[in-house]
Amino acid sequence: MRSLLAAASAAVLLTGCGTSTAASPDDAAVTISNCGVDVTFDKAPERIVMLKSSAVPYLHALEVMDRVVSRAGQYPKDYYDAATQAEIDRIPLLADKTDTSGHLQISKEVVIAQTPDLVLGEVDNLSRDTLAAVDIPLLEEPAMCKNATAVPTFDDVFRQMETYGKVFNRPTEAATAVTALKERFEKIKTATAGTGDKRTAAVLYPTLGGGVTYAYGSTSMAHPQLEAAGFTNVFGDSRERVFEVTLEELLGRNPDVLILLYPDGDPKDVEQAITSLPGADKLKAVQSGDVMPQLFNFTEPPTPLSIDGLEKIVQRFP
Repeated sequence: MRSLLAAASAAVLLTGCGTSTAASPDDAAVTISNCGVDVTFDKAPERIVMLKSSAVPYLHALEVMDRVVSRAGQYPKDYYDAATQAEIDRIPLLADKTDTSGHLQISKEVVIAQTPDLVLGEVDNLSRDTLAAVDIPLLEEPAMCKNATAVPTFDDVFRQMETYGKVFNRPTEAATAVTALKERFEKIKTATAGTGDKRTAAVLYPTLGGGVTYAYGSTSMAHPQLEAAGFTNVFGDSRERVFEVTLEELLGRNPDVLILLYPDGDPKDVEQAITSLPGADKLKAVQSGDVMPQLFNFTEPPTPLSIDGLEKIVQRFP
């Protein structure tokens, strides 16, 4: 019976960025459309290199973290429960050096030497094409695809869990995880519904030590996260995911709340990067103390951590 069901499922075609275009039994190919590129797996990956931490909650839920042979980038402990952290700690760290924008710096030779059958996360100096040239597939979180313009939703989290479930042949674990995530999300929406006039908010990414400040528009996960928390995104009229913003423009929109994303480090330094700007004391959010540093993956890209981040926002600003 299982073989009949698996054979039947192989005929099902799905489309869309980050979704499987074919489901199949253990010994047949699975093709995923990712960032507009078809990525085919002859079997479930067994040697994974993670260049970004975004996939961790998916892999943990599917019980395949033991297949990660090495990792790079930053994995702040505040993201994870004890069980997930134990899984991360056993994985060798290749590199964690980033530039001022939080982008990982790693050589292709270091990654290729790990002989992975899957790389998760694309970085500036190690592209999909570079890896494809040596027959190593890469998957990126759909919202992080270059030129992505679709407005993300929390449904993207559920779909991506199902996609990873197909890649690793873990459909049952994926379905269980999606049910639990949907229950948590619906509980939060119920709690924030009918809370009266919406407050305004902006999600920013400050550059520590001075420099550019970035804001998140309607094609970032920050937008549906703010809406689910009961806020209006003051930059929701922008179709860009992330873009430079001046203090003058921020003062012109003057949000009630500021949420400051950062990759790692001391949240006090992140807050100071905004509050110390000349004229920042005129911002309503600064005057009222409604400034909340938030670790980056609690918002971006859409993952189960985005629901954790939503819970944190609602708790901070009831």
